[in-house]
Amino acid sequence: MIIEKITTSAPGRICLFGEHQDYLGLPVITAAINLRISISAQRRDDRKFCFRLPDIDHYDEFEFDQSDVRYVEERDYLRSAFNIVRRKGITIPYGYDCEIHGNIPINSGTSSSSALIVAYIQMLLSIGNDPVQGDPMEIARLAHLAEVVEFDEPGGMMDHYATALGGVLYITFDDGTSVKQLPITFGKFVLGDSREPKDTKSILSRVKGGIQDSLSLLQSEGVNISLHNNDLDGLPGLDKMISPDKQKLLRATFNVRDITRKAMNQILAPNPDLREIARLMTSTHEALRDGLNISTHKIDLMLRKATKAGAWGGKINGSGGGGCMFVYAPERTEEVAKAICESGGLAHIVYVDDGVRVDNKSS
Repeated sequence: MIIEKITTSAPGRICLFGEHQDYLGLPVITAAINLRISISAQRRDDRKFCFRLPDIDHYDEFEFDQSDVRYVEERDYLRSAFNIVRRKGITIPYGYDCEIHGNIPINSGTSSSSALIVAYIQMLLSIGNDPVQGDPMEIARLAHLAEVVEFDEPGGMMDHYATALGGVLYITFDDGTSVKQLPITFGKFVLGDSREPKDTKSILSRVKGGIQDSLSLLQSEGVNISLHNNDLDGLPGLDKMISPDKQKLLRATFNVRDITRKAMNQILAPNPDLREIARLMTSTHEALRDGLNISTHKIDLMLRKATKAGAWGGKINGSGGGGCMFVYAPERTEEVAKAICESGGLAHIVYVDDGVRVDNKSS
């Protein structure tokens, strides 16, 4: 069956709990939000893909044959996703004119790039008539290959599962990847874009590298330590084995791990205490700010002002160093959004949304 027209979309995400945990094999809790990337495609009569991105005034195109498409940019996701899908054995019979729109803040920690790749892979699997084209787990796996593995990036798989599956997810990585949809209903969140540029690759490298170096140093000294089961309290001679900066990174990592466990227990309680869950979000932010040093003065200000205006709690979102924060604000939502704007941010009132989908298709 030849697909003449198709539109797919995928959501952004907020990380409720567990920043800088997934690539260490530790659990995270995510929520897809109703800011989305949409790709509308019209079949061509040749073997060329053309991409118009009017939101960022960008155009790209490539032709394809039987070989991998050659990359022309450092993170050439439109070509890498195409290559990954075809390596899976999917035949793409024609080229397409694609127009891409979105309202997810770009380079701000809300998974705009992962949403783009997930929506694009859903489109490619659909036009290639893949028999499992609707499997979000497979789409997430392919998206991770295209965004992270293909370019030897330091990130994990949290974003790809969050945007492919949607809803509120508990994702574990210790014994293979396990994804669980969580039965909890939140009200409104307010996402605040600080409009501060961020260098995700640099931050991930610093934090991930620092934590892994710390663990290697401890293990070389004969310390049997696990991120899953241990903590640093009571370790003799710790000050002589790793530097104060590396101790801070490790302590914050263990702290975020423990807060995530508390949040999961609360979410699974018969009557979850939403105010306590929000308070745990704030505790996570404090650990990320003070231990991993990934917040900024502006984001801290936005959080303080939002809390004063009525938010129950919140935190930085994503790898940090700029980008977005969010607060849980089921009450006084408009006042909270106004406070974020008055702090110099750009506010979006959001709620939990579903994952990747085909919005329309015609053959």
